[in-house]
Amino acid sequence: MSDSELLTKIRSDLTTAMKARDAVTIRTLRAVIAAVQEAEVAGEHAASLDDAGVEKVIAAQAKRRVEAAEAFDQGNRPEKAADERAELAVLEGYLPKQLTDDELVAVIDETLAAEGISAKADMGRAMKAVNAKVAGRADGRKVAGLVKDRLS
Repeated sequence: MSDSELLTKIRSDLTTAMKARDAVTIRTLRAVIAAVQEAEVAGEHAASLDDAGVEKVIAAQAKRRVEAAEAFDQGNRPEKAADERAELAVLEGYLPKQLTDDELVAVIDETLAAEGISAKADMGRAMKAVNAKVAGRADGRKVAGLVKDRLS
């Protein structure tokens, strides 16, 4: 199986982090590599992931870190929440740049106008169209909230 360019970069960065004894980066990148390997062998047939597939795995890992940090905050464990946020910062370096709120609103408005969507009943169709344009560059909960506001 051949590696994607992104996975090759992650492995190279892991080596660099090991030489620098950067525990957070080492822990995070090892988790990403393990998750990618798990994703490659999931399902009926093993297959290498391309860069987009690796990005999806990293995005899922990032989402877990956000949720874990929130849970630790609620559980009054600020040191654990800080650890999760440090790992999230490492992961964000491998994800596409996130859209600002203004950019996201502009994409949503443009997409809804282009698709002719204006009713709340078309929320599913609206989300599908918007998510296709913002893929990986915006949090799904934020997108859903903004789309819902626009359709109200």
